Amino acid sequence: MNRSFSDWKTLLLALFTVLLTACAVLPEGREAGFVSLFDGQSLKGWILVEPKGGGYGVTNGVLYCARGGGGNLLSEREYADFILRLEFKLEAGGNNGLAIRSPMEGGILAYSGMELQILDDDAPQYAKLRSFQYHGSLYGIWAAERGALRKLGQWNEQEVIVTGRRIRVVLNGRQILDANLNAVNDVNTLLKHPGMLRDKGHIGFLGHNDYAEFRNIRIKELPRAKVNNVAPEGFVALFNGQNLDGWKGLFASPNNHPTNRVRLTPAQLVTEQTKADKRMRASWKALKGELAFDGKGDNLVTVRDYADYELLVDWKIEPKGDSGLYLRGNPQVQIWDPREGDTNAVVGSGGLFNNKLAASVPLKRADRMTGEWNSFRILMLRDRVHVFLNDQLVVNNTPLENYWEPGQPLRATGSIELKNHGNNLWFRNIYLREIPRD
Repeated sequence: MNRSFSDWKTLLLALFTVLLTACAVLPEGREAGFVSLFDGQSLKGWILVEPKGGGYGVTNGVLYCARGGGGNLLSEREYADFILRLEFKLEAGGNNGLAIRSPMEGGILAYSGMELQILDDDAPQYAKLRSFQYHGSLYGIWAAERGALRKLGQWNEQEVIVTGRRIRVVLNGRQILDANLNAVNDVNTLLKHPGMLRDKGHIGFLGHNDYAEFRNIRIKELPRAKVNNVAPEGFVALFNGQNLDGWKGLFASPNNHPTNRVRLTPAQLVTEQTKADKRMRASWKALKGELAFDGKGDNLVTVRDYADYELLVDWKIEPKGDSGLYLRGNPQVQIWDPREGDTNAVVGSGGLFNNKLAASVPLKRADRMTGEWNSFRILMLRDRVHVFLNDQLVVNNTPLENYWEPGQPLRATGSIELKNHGNNLWFRNIYLREIPRD
């Protein structure tokens, strides 16, 4: 039987429509690069921290938060950059949260991690919330646009894209959040939310006693290439991996003390700096992309002074090693080997060692074995400090006391110094992001 061109065209169009429909209803496991986080039958792959009431459960292929229950239901695995897709359904007044880059702990993860709000925005009891408390908002940090939620009882489709310091939320096909964390400069927000500095962490649901349902939870990890001594977006490299540009030597005692340096004449400053730089070049070298110290000279100091900033530093020591970082020229975020039995070192690195009144020891020990690389992430803001060591928060919003002038306010600006105690040391990936003051 002969068919006209028009008939074949109609047939091909029908076949194309069928294929499109089939693609649209492919199970979530067939999405390229995505893997399921929920098997539809159990809580395998999840850990419930600080359960409340009925906690979480599974029914009819749906993960639910029980009425009057909840807790922090967190993925066993950690994730850094990713695309997360899921569906959720709320009841009237429903309130839950989506944790991202969270630590595995209880408490309010909107602060120690980050929380994307899940909320029935139109419930009367939420009429006077702050803008960053409505659905899709990065809680306490960045407000989402409203108006994309479907009617109660209907399933909502949400996509969360996390890449570096950018977090986006697409709800039912509409982008409602596009947050650049590097643009957050409010002092109180930065000090209250150390979790926004985290590079990776767990994904989870944060129950607030309200019933909520979730299904089709799947994730696609996005690879992140790390090239040593190449600054991430928003940061500048203080060490270029090739030479000591941007660094200088520390004056010898007694002029290593800042109050003594200010008394020197311009000519004396030049003389002292010349001598300090000669010692620096003898002991500090750029070798194979690493800043190496032979244990025989003085501290290495940035040429520039800095005020408020976020600082990233990788470091490595040998057994019984001892070092530290001076912030604004003030000692020090401690580095040492905690396995040698010393009554001080046993607490681990990262503490504000020279504090006398405020906390001086880290919240936990997060050091890797000596000879392995460790990573600091430090926020210096006003006189307050956050310190992450190997992605663990070890100092939280703690004052750094003025070591050189006890009882006086911390100086507003100062250099960054790499401290030595006569040990071989190695540093790399030294990056800084200045935070403007109001």
